[in-house]
Amino acid sequence: MKQRQINQPQEAPAAFQAAWNDHDMPSFGTLFHDDATFVNRFGHYVRGVQDIIGLHAPIHATIYSDSRLQNDLIDVNILSNDAAIVHFWSRLTAGKAHPAGPHAVDTLILAVLTRDGDVWRIKALENVTLTNPRTGESVLRGQKGDPGAPPVQ
Repeated sequence: MKQRQINQPQEAPAAFQAAWNDHDMPSFGTLFHDDATFVNRFGHYVRGVQDIIGLHAPIHATIYSDSRLQNDLIDVNILSNDAAIVHFWSRLTAGKAHPAGPHAVDTLILAVLTRDGDVWRIKALENVTLTNPRTGESVLRGQKGDPGAPPVQ
């Protein structure tokens, strides 16, 4: 297991991406406080780092075993010397191991980080799939149906 570390809140998206892409869920767990909460893109809520690892380990051993994540920082809101809110885009690219075959999904992640000694850890994270509000279909950023894109003429 690789020990992951977030030295500044703006590093959270890259650390999350690296741990995901290594498919090492115990390492992924080191990004979180022991009592952290996690809401996945399907609305599944878990509390505690062991449950966060438990939520992800089975899918990384199967349907997401060949997946890749690309995260892009949106913003960091520093609340105090010890707390910050980080928003970032996340594109999951599933591979052949997924029952639906290769495809991409975009989500928006909100993470609350707090200082833990000299490092920052995720206290709460929520992941929301980007969808077209008119149809409920998943969309990719910048494509037709993206609720953040200018209206299609």
